[in-house]
Amino acid sequence: MSEILELEDGIEMTIKDQFLTFEIEGEDYGIPIVHIKEIISVTVITKVPHNPPYVKGIINLRGDIIAVVDVRERFMKEFRPYDESTCIIVIEYGEYSLGLIVDSVKEVVFINEENVVAPPNAKLNYSNQFIKNIGKIGDEVALILDLDKLLNQD
Repeated sequence: MSEILELEDGIEMTIKDQFLTFEIEGEDYGIPIVHIKEIISVTVITKVPHNPPYVKGIINLRGDIIAVVDVRERFMKEFRPYDESTCIIVIEYGEYSLGLIVDSVKEVVFINEENVVAPPNAKLNYSNQFIKNIGKIGDEVALILDLDKLLNQD
């Protein structure tokens, strides 16, 4: 999907420049929109034994069984009860779908590649565990997740 959108001032954006932003504990994060399948409310989650605490279990999404990860707990932040703003972002990553529980979903933003920079620690050869890049959005920033590390790293 390489659809090109023309914005104000003749700026062109492709789907790779779009990110879904969401919030965890007051901080903005982003996921490339190409991975987003849908956003749903928190539903009944069936616990599965012997998983890390941040893997909350599985859900049945219209016949598809989807594992669900609480991003807040994955970031080792304190658990907070789910409320009406808590959402599950269903992503497609590789060959499978997965649900990411987040505090709230914000919006889809366009961040062209000149406004995407490496995290400061990456420039110092220090690994920032789950952050791939930083997207500059006006005077604000969104921390762009490294889905591979978020989903596969212990």
